[in-house]
Amino acid sequence: MSNLVIGLLSFPVLLGLIFVRVPIGLSMFVTGFGGYLLIEGSTRVPLAQLKNAAYSTFASESLAIVPMFLLMGYFATIGGMSKALFKAAEAFVGHRKGGVGIAAIASCAGFGAICGSSLATAATMGRVALPELRRFGYDGGISTALLAAGGTLGILIPPSVVLVIYAILAEQNIAKLFLAAFAPGILAAIGYMIAISIYVRLYPERAGTAERVPMAERMKRLFGVWPVLLVFFAVVGGIYGGVFTPTEGAAVGALGTGLIALANRGLNFRTLLESFTSTARSTAMIFFIVFGAAFYNGFLARTQVPNALSEWVVSLGLAPVAVLVLILVIYLLLGCVMDSLSMILLTIPIFFPMIMALDFGMPSEHVAIWFGILVLIVVETGLITPPVGMNLFIINAMDRMTPMTHTYKAVAWFVLSDLIRVGILIAFPAITLFLIS
Repeated sequence: MSNLVIGLLSFPVLLGLIFVRVPIGLSMFVTGFGGYLLIEGSTRVPLAQLKNAAYSTFASESLAIVPMFLLMGYFATIGGMSKALFKAAEAFVGHRKGGVGIAAIASCAGFGAICGSSLATAATMGRVALPELRRFGYDGGISTALLAAGGTLGILIPPSVVLVIYAILAEQNIAKLFLAAFAPGILAAIGYMIAISIYVRLYPERAGTAERVPMAERMKRLFGVWPVLLVFFAVVGGIYGGVFTPTEGAAVGALGTGLIALANRGLNFRTLLESFTSTARSTAMIFFIVFGAAFYNGFLARTQVPNALSEWVVSLGLAPVAVLVLILVIYLLLGCVMDSLSMILLTIPIFFPMIMALDFGMPSEHVAIWFGILVLIVVETGLITPPVGMNLFIINAMDRMTPMTHTYKAVAWFVLSDLIRVGILIAFPAITLFLIS
């Protein structure tokens, strides 16, 4: 067998390992190691690659952002910021049709601005908002679906752990990618709010309303979210003001949220230890997946699979937008069986060269950033796409009274919103790029 054939056959092997529930990081490492053995005929090269891949992967300073953003999210949770965000949003729109659901989406967007993880955003806001949604008469299906969808805003609205990984893989500027994600992130939140508004008008019996809150109480609750705004503007303003790098900004954000949690009496020795332990576990999981992907992608590069696929796609003569749509459809299908980080790590080394080989009529840096945001959105959609939408399982586990099939039906409204948004961003790249242009 040629090296190219071995590389192509590695894909069904990898998917088979994932299907039998071998951890994704281990699956990629085992497949890559086995592929090296078939190509080289000995363990000398894969063992040498094992040493080189470990150092080259984890020597990147940019990866330090990951644990800092995760820690920032844990501190924000124990500091009560998630509850303050929801209560403030509920005070302003809770009395309107679908208002409590819209408040949940708004608070998810706000929490996503200080938490780079979709799963953490979904879990945190689910604990805060789900009891309130049920208290005001929201059906279990729409309650769990809207919170699962709102959780995806955690990786779209900067900071985003997945966007950091994409920046490292594609060798793009992290700050510019964060900036480009703002408009699509706001568009996502607006799209979800519109979906809720339509849903409650079609099915008014499945959602109730809260009582109108006096203006004085609204201002009081609004003042309660100043810590979130302070951290967000300190981090984002510092990065784009040139005061510090994104890595340093993540550390500043973690310190700021930690001090706020301490001031709110949510941080003590026990919760500090729990935050450090949880951050370490999440970071170790992410880093092992990153390492497995780096090893597997090194094997693929050895087989020339990415180059061969790029040349094949170019030779088809398809319009660049048609190739882009085809790739995004593949991501949507992968999202039904894989998590977001695994998809990014597995596919970017293959799809990114294809996209960069096509002519979209814009500078290559803009193409890379535009493609990264589109990928982020469809990966985010995968988190709420049956049968293995991770956010769906997290939220549904908090509401044992709601059958998963009800959540699946209701989440279709938010998946449709995501697909419409992808179409808009493909047709009008300027929406993504205007802030960096």
